Amino acid sequence: MLISYVRVPLLLLCLCAMSFAARGSNAADDPYRREREQFVRLYKDIQAGRDKGAAADDALRTYPLFPYLQAARLQRALLDAPGASTNDERIATFLTYYGTAPVTRELRQAWLTNLAQRNQWERFLEHYVDSSANAELRCHSFTARIELGRTEGLTKDIAAHWLTPRSLPTCKRAFDWLREQNALSDELIEQRVRRAIESNNLSFARQIIAMLPAARAAPLKTWVDLLQRPRDIDRYIASPAAAIDTEILLSAWSRLARSDRDGAIARFDKLVKARRFTPQEASKFALALALPLSWDRRPEALEFFARVDGQHLDDYALEWYARAALWAQQWPLVARVIASMSDTQRGTARWRYWLARAAEKQNDPATARQLYGSVMLDDNYYSAMAAARLGEQITPRLEKLPLDQTRLRELAELPELVRARELYWANLRTQAVLEWLQGYDRLPEDARKQTIHLAAQWGWYDQAVATATQQRVFNDYALLYPQPYDREVKSAAQLTSLPPELIYGVMRQESLYRADAVSSAGARGLLQLLPETARNTARAWNQPRPSTQDLFDPKINVQLGAGQLRLLVDRFGGQIPVALAGYNAGPNAAARWLPDSPIDSDIWIENIPYNETRTYVQRIVWHSIVFAWLRTGEAQRTERWLTRIAKPRETAVAEAGQQWASPVSSDT
Repeated sequence: MLISYVRVPLLLLCLCAMSFAARGSNAADDPYRREREQFVRLYKDIQAGRDKGAAADDALRTYPLFPYLQAARLQRALLDAPGASTNDERIATFLTYYGTAPVTRELRQAWLTNLAQRNQWERFLEHYVDSSANAELRCHSFTARIELGRTEGLTKDIAAHWLTPRSLPTCKRAFDWLREQNALSDELIEQRVRRAIESNNLSFARQIIAMLPAARAAPLKTWVDLLQRPRDIDRYIASPAAAIDTEILLSAWSRLARSDRDGAIARFDKLVKARRFTPQEASKFALALALPLSWDRRPEALEFFARVDGQHLDDYALEWYARAALWAQQWPLVARVIASMSDTQRGTARWRYWLARAAEKQNDPATARQLYGSVMLDDNYYSAMAAARLGEQITPRLEKLPLDQTRLRELAELPELVRARELYWANLRTQAVLEWLQGYDRLPEDARKQTIHLAAQWGWYDQAVATATQQRVFNDYALLYPQPYDREVKSAAQLTSLPPELIYGVMRQESLYRADAVSSAGARGLLQLLPETARNTARAWNQPRPSTQDLFDPKINVQLGAGQLRLLVDRFGGQIPVALAGYNAGPNAAARWLPDSPIDSDIWIENIPYNETRTYVQRIVWHSIVFAWLRTGEAQRTERWLTRIAKPRETAVAEAGQQWASPVSSDT
């Protein structure tokens, strides 16, 4: 499940209790526990319009988050009385005092939007901060400058903003002004059309095309028409003399190839002949068809890749050419395609592993062993697969990040990081991240790595991992692979007969231990369950029907997430890589990707057409190995991940279908 985190409205206090349990804090580590609990109650009351007045928070005046109460109260007053001049004065005073500190971010945005609605342009510009403004506020800032006659450099600023590929209603005044200055050139209009087309915003592209003179608009209109109806390419096959820009024809052809593979195959030779393409001209059209054919693992992909001129094969195209050759198990071709990649691409663990596989299949065991050995020096999915190919055990290369207790105590007392911690523990994550980033940016380089330890000690695991990634710290597994939900994971493992390290692997990949995570698709909690999926899973396992809020409870979420994964494992005949792909992309997609004949699991995984899902499966394999090593302290054998992937037998499919209705058996 691709996660794009959005802020959840302040959760119930039980979530605070869960976060305390996860980090295992005690009174010595948590000097503000009582004040924070009071803060959370007051903050919720203010947001809900139940403000008891400033006197209620007198005891919090020395609490680090006291300014956030003030900001919340001002924002609520703005909502209740949007035109009150007294609000303007109080907000202006607050923003002037705190400048651009994170505590001002939401209040400033709400107030500036309100000022724009009231045409209070002087005050708007006085408090406008471009670096933190969204597109709508930036449009309002242009209007403010126009209305106040502050137009120096404005033409350039609006022109840059004009090139956005989507509609910006709040910029209408600015764009009209640009046209009045004769600065909205046909070239600028065409650039925006092209960006809208590249973003597949075709309806909006049509609106912008209407602003162009007929002669200049005609080819762009043809382009949009063809993208919306790519089979109209037949007109240009039937009428070879019909004029059309090759770029437009290629764009429409690419759309046809992606939406109708068979139709594109049937038309390819006719198009090349009708348009009298040279082999080089036909090359890009062949590539546009070869790529989607390779995503579908169709044998015709190799035929069309063979018709692509080498100059048109960049690393992206070569990767899919190599995958198509892998699927066909044409090992000499695999080696040749990898050899054509750039030095950087060819040197990655991925393609060194596959070059080793090709050498092994071509009876060159010495080269294969040397390449496998080089891949084992990395710590990732491919190093685990290389170890399996060599029949060796693998031990993750632990590289501990030194812990400087003195520096850590100093960092923990920095005001920005204190506020970040308190906001995080109060479940105000958006504000917590802003405070964290401000504090982090002000640190000397030699102190920044220590903040990884700091975030981990607070139980802020996603921030610890994000900071570690930024600092290129990857191999302190004890630090970066915590196991804060052992009770829930062990219970789910016992219920589902899944290895606990697999459940933890999914959890780490799905949410980075965020019990309150919400994806852009609405999936929730540690194992990122959609409410409908959670309800179906609960019914299948004879569990109580969960509410949406229940999915933020680790005990419920982990059990249902593991239950859903178990159902997928059963549905796909025990094939865990396929089940993982189904967990991420949906079971129907995973079923479509199953081969007609059994194939090695590493080849199958490499040919998962969704980049996100392929990476997802590979990372969980590695995460599971790391968690198993952390649990046992023993070197790991990875041969179990080298299986054969096949369509489950009809009987297995039928049995799996029954499991969806009643998966609980005597074994579990």
